[in-house]
Amino acid sequence: MVKIILGDYLTFHHDPFLNDIDTSLTLNQAGAIIIENGLITALTSASDARKNYPDAVFEDCSGYLLSPGFVDCHIHFPQYHVIASYGEQLLEWLNKYTFPTEMKFHDRAYADKIAPLFLQELFKNGTSSAAVYCTAHAHSADALFTQAQKHNMRLLAGKVWMDRNAPTALCDTAQSAYDDAKQGIETWHNNGRNQYVLTPRFAPTSTEAQLEAAGRLWAEYPDLIMQTHLSENKNECAWVQELFPDSTDYLDVYDKYGLLKKGGIFGHGIYLSEDEKQRIYDADASIAHCPTSNMFIGSGLFPLFNCKHNNRPLRVGLATDVGGGSSFSMFATMRCAYEVAQLLGHKLHPYQAWYLASWGSANALHIDDKIGNIQVGMEADIIAINLQSTPLITEKMSQINTLAEQLFAHIILGDERAIKATYIAGEAVYRAS
Repeated sequence: MVKIILGDYLTFHHDPFLNDIDTSLTLNQAGAIIIENGLITALTSASDARKNYPDAVFEDCSGYLLSPGFVDCHIHFPQYHVIASYGEQLLEWLNKYTFPTEMKFHDRAYADKIAPLFLQELFKNGTSSAAVYCTAHAHSADALFTQAQKHNMRLLAGKVWMDRNAPTALCDTAQSAYDDAKQGIETWHNNGRNQYVLTPRFAPTSTEAQLEAAGRLWAEYPDLIMQTHLSENKNECAWVQELFPDSTDYLDVYDKYGLLKKGGIFGHGIYLSEDEKQRIYDADASIAHCPTSNMFIGSGLFPLFNCKHNNRPLRVGLATDVGGGSSFSMFATMRCAYEVAQLLGHKLHPYQAWYLASWGSANALHIDDKIGNIQVGMEADIIAINLQSTPLITEKMSQINTLAEQLFAHIILGDERAIKATYIAGEAVYRAS
């Protein structure tokens, strides 16, 4: 069956951090997105689509803005209830809020209860794909993958590895983590649109034996993504130095155990040395920029425009980092990224922000050939944005003319009310009431 979504749609042509910003994104007016078997097979005009595909199923989104679905490249499924927890910085916050909440996931029924709530929160905010941390319980990932598969969602996720410096109830071992993750890979990796992700939480909660096991497993399955945390908080960085005195820096801990290579995505990366940036660039690894979390937990300001090697930007995606992050909304996350850049003396262009939240995050996850853009051959993950979702936005939109201004107005003023519909592989998984 051919499905066709009609409306004005956005297309990225190149990375706006590397090439001309103004030509990086275009608005295709009165267009038609032709979808077959969940893939975009053609792009044409609405009039030609109606003429050439008389038997297709049409979805008319005229009057709305069709955008690639947002891609959240770093978020925590079990922290659905941790969001908006008061008053702590990273290490205290983990012990006071995160670990007690994650212990509830020992009950598979609880994981099954939270999984659909978590995904619906993503969908209502226009997030069509995400890289997700589960808990140390293998069935937490099973629960999330099971729900994602019901929606044909491209989900990247994995159970967390932790064998020290966490409550006993959340600790696995080097061997059990290896075994659980290997079983998860065999069950879920490339099963439909699911991708299993190797997920050692961060260096302080893994022994050297466990990090070695993680590196060994990744070598067995080199097409995996590996996600972890890096240089988020000054106290965390000092703790890593104490725990791994033979390592030259935080990144060296991961490098020593085979966890620094293409497909590695490191959350936060606020306090990277120039040498660490060079090694991340050389490895073709990535950084997940988590601005609302960095601000909410008080970790620091990520230097997006100085995250370079020889003036070439590293792969960077945008992430909510819920529950450290204060919102599931990519509008809120783009807004905070803009504000952080301003504090550091830089202007984050609307096209650059939108890129980070979509095709840029897909690029950071090495799946930008599949999602994050509206182009022929891409998977049809698309959101319809209501350009008049609030009286203030409606008034603002009446005063501006350019696409950049329209996107910027939504970055600053938009929220979940602006999401009219979210389509996964061409099928609506959320519609605003």
